Amino acid sequence: MKRIFAIFTMAALLLTGCSSAGDGGEGAQAPAGGKGLREVNVVLDWYPNALHAFLYDAMEKGYYEEEGLKVNVQFPANANDAMSLVAAGKSEIGLYYQQDVIMARANQGVPVKSIGAVVQSPLNIVLSLKEKGITGPDDLVGKTIGYAGTELSEALIKAIMEDAGADYSDVKMQNVDFDLMPAMTTGNVDATIGCLVNHEVPQMEKEGFEVNYFFPDDYGVPQYYEGVFLANDKLIESEPEVLAGFLRASAKGFQDMKDDPEGTLAILLAHQDKANFALDESVERQSTETLLPLMETADAKFLSQTAACWQENIDWLYGQGLIDEKPAVEDVMADIPY
Repeated sequence: MKRIFAIFTMAALLLTGCSSAGDGGEGAQAPAGGKGLREVNVVLDWYPNALHAFLYDAMEKGYYEEEGLKVNVQFPANANDAMSLVAAGKSEIGLYYQQDVIMARANQGVPVKSIGAVVQSPLNIVLSLKEKGITGPDDLVGKTIGYAGTELSEALIKAIMEDAGADYSDVKMQNVDFDLMPAMTTGNVDATIGCLVNHEVPQMEKEGFEVNYFFPDDYGVPQYYEGVFLANDKLIESEPEVLAGFLRASAKGFQDMKDDPEGTLAILLAHQDKANFALDESVERQSTETLLPLMETADAKFLSQTAACWQENIDWLYGQGLIDEKPAVEDVMADIPY
């Protein structure tokens, strides 16, 4: 799902939201329900799924309230809501993508920073039906790759082809918009980039398709955080304790996700948006199994992030021509002790 989103232009955001962008979310600071809780609006990257289970667990069990917070989860109406609403001060926290944060900051000066990494490594994959025999970049030569028309997806394919000693011109890129899976299953393309290992893989297997996939960061692309929590500059400066409390409570929810994945899954299913994005229990169970070792590793705690990872991705995006200037790491990543 992630890379089906087009790279967006933030100029309109900064023009339409300038009156509230400097508020740092002040419009949401009133006590909630008379309980004296600080209201925190969190915009997801997509509809509720296994990736968000820790949030719902923390809400259900009162972990946010223990931190003096009332968390309201919002679903995005548009692909870039998690960034645009946070940048404009209309929501406190958003869940979005590392490389997009760098590009938005470097190219449009969008005033947001990451406060924590939700997934420590990529979920984005090059996916194909097993019958195509595509297990690495060499197998893409002469093939058609479906994607959503984004420059970032093009850069990823270019990098992995070059890493394999091939050339970007050796593949045909076909813009299939949001129809990544149908384009692949109907044979219109040989492979796709933009599907997620924790979502489309179990979904396709559930539907009876055998698949192959590989990760771009195994072939010339730096490792990156698949999802990060965002806050705007003003809120980071004025209320770091609110963000620290949110991170602490979220970490408790993730600990529950590790200790009792079935219980956490049940909470998620109870909060699903059936009308717009009904969940398949078996798919979400497999997704949880895939996600857990990627959200926290032996070397990286849940929500941790490093300056080295941010710098490596800044350098790579600059080398790919996707940013004109390199932002400083402190302009895209905030250290919020919790």
